[in-house]
Amino acid sequence: MPPSSLLQFKSSLTRIGCLPLAPGCRRGERLLQPRWPSPLLLIAGKKDSGELLPLNEADLEEQFVRGFGPGGQATNKTSNCVVLKHLPSGIVVKCHQTRSVELNRKRAREILQEKVDVFYKGEASDLVKAKQESEKKKQEKRKRANENLERKRHLKEMQALEDK
Repeated sequence: MPPSSLLQFKSSLTRIGCLPLAPGCRRGERLLQPRWPSPLLLIAGKKDSGELLPLNEADLEEQFVRGFGPGGQATNKTSNCVVLKHLPSGIVVKCHQTRSVELNRKRAREILQEKVDVFYKGEASDLVKAKQESEKKKQEKRKRANENLERKRHLKEMQALEDK
């Protein structure tokens, strides 16, 4: 069954983070990996992503689990953490950003939609292209900054030679 038959087209969504579940993830990472590691899934979670593949509710498995972290009894005794799994791809997202179950459900779906889009489209995904473009801009900015530092060093050396 082709991926296009599983999903329908819908408008873009905004960036939301999530917490790691996959083995090998570090504590600070903000995404979950599928059954096999894919560097493309690391890109999901950016704003202004264009057209994303929508999620079919029949393909989702949703659970509500207890939260964790700071917040005491309000966090540790309420089941407002949402675990959302996309069955066809095996991508799992865990969202516990707010105390509201409704907001956590919405945000988990937005995160999952971005990850599914990257999973199925791969290099052709708008998220991947935007990430590559931002990395290129960042490298250019670093290069210019290094060139400016080198010019300043050279200027100071010239002034030091003139003073002697």
